[in-house]
Amino acid sequence: MTSTSARYASLEGKRVFVTGGGTGIGEAIVAALAAQGAVVAFVDIAAEASEALCARLNAAGQRVVYRHCDITDIPALQGTIAELAAELGDFEVLVNNAANDQRHAIEEVSLDYWNERIAINQRPMFFTCQAVLAGMKRRGGGSIINFSSMSWHAKGANYPVYVTTKAAVIGLTRGLARDLGPHNIRVNTVTPGWVMTERQRTLWVDDAAKAQIAEAQCLPGSLMPEHVAAMVLFLAADDSAMCTAQDFVVDAGWT
Repeated sequence: MTSTSARYASLEGKRVFVTGGGTGIGEAIVAALAAQGAVVAFVDIAAEASEALCARLNAAGQRVVYRHCDITDIPALQGTIAELAAELGDFEVLVNNAANDQRHAIEEVSLDYWNERIAINQRPMFFTCQAVLAGMKRRGGGSIINFSSMSWHAKGANYPVYVTTKAAVIGLTRGLARDLGPHNIRVNTVTPGWVMTERQRTLWVDDAAKAQIAEAQCLPGSLMPEHVAAMVLFLAADDSAMCTAQDFVVDAGWT
């Protein structure tokens, strides 16, 4: 984040759990939260990048903890959350960021592939929420931030299972918000546009994609992970105390 970014006093010391925090948008979220003074725990399967991030932030005097975890293994995921909560304290913020936008053709989707994509992009969100619930109740409230994607708003092609899972996030957020509101637990969605992570630039962003982005976005320039992280900071902080069941879109006006 730049020196002109907002400072949220309420984030100081907050316990935060982030999925997929080692690279891309997740890395920016972890770094931004840690810079605000939050105690951040995250999981990822990208061990090398995650360990390097953790070492860099801790060397800067911030408190960040990493655990290698495959989020498709729900017992392992929930066990990791419980272990980290016992070590750091109950989590007040949960960021469900992890996902994989692998492209696929309709004709090639098998039942096994469908189930695998659901296991990565949809199923873990509910079970992380379940795992932090008791701790948030003990804390007297909390903030859950679920990540969707503008892909389904924009009728994105070539990844129908991914688009299905990301549309489902909105329903999960709104249903949980009703159930958890009486416990002062806020549940919101962040919907990024086409964010220029290293993965996106390497795999998908060619000259044709750049032209599409320039035409589709209302705002010029590249949408970066830091722009999305800034929205997460607001939703994690007490400044968003009366925001719940909402979809916060960060897509430079694409949709």
